Amino acid sequence: MTDTILVVDDKANVRMLLQEHLTEQGYRVLSADNGRNALYTARHQKPNLILLDIMMPEMDGYQFLAQYRRESNVPVIIITAKDEETDAVLGLELGADDYIIKPFRMRELMARIRAVMRRTDQDIPIQKMLRSGDLTLDKHTHTVTRAGNLVHLTPIEFDLLEIVMSSPGQVFTRESLMERLSDSGFAGYERTINVHVRNLRAKIEIDPANPEFIETIFGVGYRFHKESLPE
Repeated sequence: MTDTILVVDDKANVRMLLQEHLTEQGYRVLSADNGRNALYTARHQKPNLILLDIMMPEMDGYQFLAQYRRESNVPVIIITAKDEETDAVLGLELGADDYIIKPFRMRELMARIRAVMRRTDQDIPIQKMLRSGDLTLDKHTHTVTRAGNLVHLTPIEFDLLEIVMSSPGQVFTRESLMERLSDSGFAGYERTINVHVRNLRAKIEIDPANPEFIETIFGVGYRFHKESLPE
């Protein structure tokens, strides 16, 4: 089945350029000129990935992400014209999976798209569930629950939790997490690990400021609480 990519950008020439190139690469391409129209299209057409511009009229990329992440975990790659870390970090905090800065080369964009697609489309091996207290990660169904309630994670957040939860007590540096995540297609930067961990804590911790599961080892990295063991 052909994967569908939704291109969201207020500039018609950008949408046309991306649509032509992505179509040549074998993707089905949809487009929207602002976040409001993108929400409508995404809800009805169910894309496999979204390329999202930030600065748009009516509803910008940040507003779109804040709304869409309440409904779907479809991967999103931000396209921003501002070469500023704050733009990308805010997008990641809202649930984006990756970002790319304009102007970019099509080859780089395709590499990021394929990386995210590999991460989300890979077959999940049948393994035992990981459980710590009322937190459960099921690799077979690719779901996480807390106290029986489904926790909606992005693909990167799921992979991060799986890595640390599989080795409770082991300290992971940010660099080592990047290396482990690269096996499933992660193409981000070291500083973005902090953002994804913060997002993950906000979803699985009762008090993210005082986490009971994912601990920060200052100056080193992160670890899953050593008293928590896989089932």
